Amino acid sequence: MTTPTTADQDLAAYYAKRAAEYEAIYAKPERQAELRALEAELPGFFAGRCVLEIACGTGWWTLHGARDAAHWLATDLNPETMAVARSKPLPASVELRTLDAYSFEGLAEGERFDAAFAGHWWSHVPRQRLIDWIEALHARLVPGARIVMLDNQYAEGSSTPLARSDEHGNTYQQRRLADGSVHEVLKNFPTRDEAIAAIGPHVRDVDWSATRHYWRLSYQLA
Repeated sequence: MTTPTTADQDLAAYYAKRAAEYEAIYAKPERQAELRALEAELPGFFAGRCVLEIACGTGWWTLHGARDAAHWLATDLNPETMAVARSKPLPASVELRTLDAYSFEGLAEGERFDAAFAGHWWSHVPRQRLIDWIEALHARLVPGARIVMLDNQYAEGSSTPLARSDEHGNTYQQRRLADGSVHEVLKNFPTRDEAIAAIGPHVRDVDWSATRHYWRLSYQLA
């Protein structure tokens, strides 16, 4: 079992407090066209598949991605964000379950999937833990599984400014919530080459797509 770090606990506490205002980020006018395009393409990756979603949060992407899936297991650590997800008209294929994204504690022994999705999770994984996390995710999937990762590009004037970086190259933002509290949040912005290197050599059909505000990486396990 993986012991949560202080940073893990701080991130979980931040998103628990942010749950009620989480989706305000999706209301930014300059992001609307890109969001509609991502929402439209997402279901096609998962049609007929059994999908494991990591860090589903409030279910924004679940609602779209699960449309044509055979089964979609949406997981998160925070009951506060999952309560928002449960309030949505999610497709009948969706099951919500509490899961630690690092230890995968919450999955049944031998439970495997032929697809996986993570929206806005990659950026919160420390660079020094990323490859181990990806390998652990791949271990929960069957050969030929389809994986889609989706996250933010850094967009000057739209993204929260970066406040600092650390010795591993991780970058951090200072985020203010509606209650006035300020939280330091790990937020990494990988390049295409960094992301493709991280997923390892045992993959095929790799496709990277990027716009001003978002990147999307899809691939299959060999």
